[in-house]
Formats: sequence, structure tokens, C-alpha cells
Amino acid sequence: MNPNIEKLTKLKITPVIKIENSSATIPLGEALIKGGLPAAEITYRTDAAENAIKIVRKEFPGILLGAGTILTIDQVKSAINAGAQFLVSPGFNPRIVDYCMENNITIIPGINTPSEIEQALERGLRYLKFFPAEASGGLLYLNAMAAPYINVKFMPTGGINLNNLKEYLANKYVFACGGSWMVKTSLISEGRFEEIERLVRQAVRMVEGL
Repeated sequence: MNPNIEKLTKLKITPVIKIENSSATIPLGEALIKGGLPAAEITYRTDAAENAIKIVRKEFPGILLGAGTILTIDQVKSAINAGAQFLVSPGFNPRIVDYCMENNITIIPGINTPSEIEQALERGLRYLKFFPAEASGGLLYLNAMAAPYINVKFMPTGGINLNNLKEYLANKYVFACGGSWMVKTSLISEGRFEEIERLVRQAVRMVEGL
């Protein structure tokens, strides 16, 4: 198994982070560490993403660091040069996936149809993002869609929260979940890092033993 995927599988949860000001990166990283979840997927939804990734890589080398919302090859290059260890995209873009595979970059592309799963299988990918999870039909849809595909695992993202997290992680097709509820942009921008730490710790405790 890819070592980054293996780490994600052990951690079970990936905080999906939209950071608007990179000055918040260090207290945010500290909150994740203190909360017991050394992982982050920093999304390319703001101009601060690249610098935030650089800061995390430098200041928190123990954090499993991903870059999300990857839409272009330029963003792939930016994220990897900044220090990201894995990439996540909302959809299945063959050009991005092929580029990553040619350059030995861990990519978890988004899918929500059987056709996209089969595109991934043709390229040897077995670990995929299921997005948007809840809006696409949740576990009912995932169970039906995944059933024909042996040894394919998914990271549901989109609508995951404390109320459904445990159910998702208990599903045989799921290897991890991505979620933003514990690292909401409003909490970050308001400097409420103690609350982020509390929410992270709460999530970690919930999935202990799964």
C-alpha cells in the first residue's frame, strides 16, 4: 500500500481546511496536534494555500500533509513544491491523474459514478475520494455503486460530520473520511483554536477502536 494512503487509513479522518490567512497556520497546526489528529488537507480554494502548506511542512513535519481542491497541473506542482505529501481532487481529471502517476505523486481523485471508478481502475488506482458524499446519496448510494468493484476503497467527503462519521468509517468500502466541521473557516478566521482542538479531540475519541 502507498505509505501516505496507509497513514490516512490509520488516522481515519482528514481535516479539510480552507485557510484565508496563512498567519493562522501555526496555531491551527498546534490545535490539530494537541487534539490528537496529525493530518491536514489544505485546499486550493484561497491564495493562502501554498504558503500555508509550506508553513505546515516546516513547522509540523509530523503532520501528514495533503493539498485539496486540485484542479490544474500548475496547482499540482505548487502543492508538491510547497511540501504536500498527497493530493486530493474534487473530480476525476485524467490529465491531472496521469501527470501525478507519471511523477510518482499520491493522488486521490474524486468520483461519484461507476464510469469514474473504472477510469481509476484502468490506471491502477484503488483509493478514491467519494464526493460530494451526502449530496450524492450517502452510504446507500456508495454501497450500491461500490459493490461490483473488488478492492476499491473510498474517502467520503462532503456532508460528513460528527453525526454520521462513525457510520461512514464502519462501512467496508471506506478507508477514511474527509471533513471540515472541526476546522471551519469561521473558527480559523476568528482565532478559535481551542474550539478547533476540542472538536478534533471529540472526533478522534469517537473513532477510537474502529
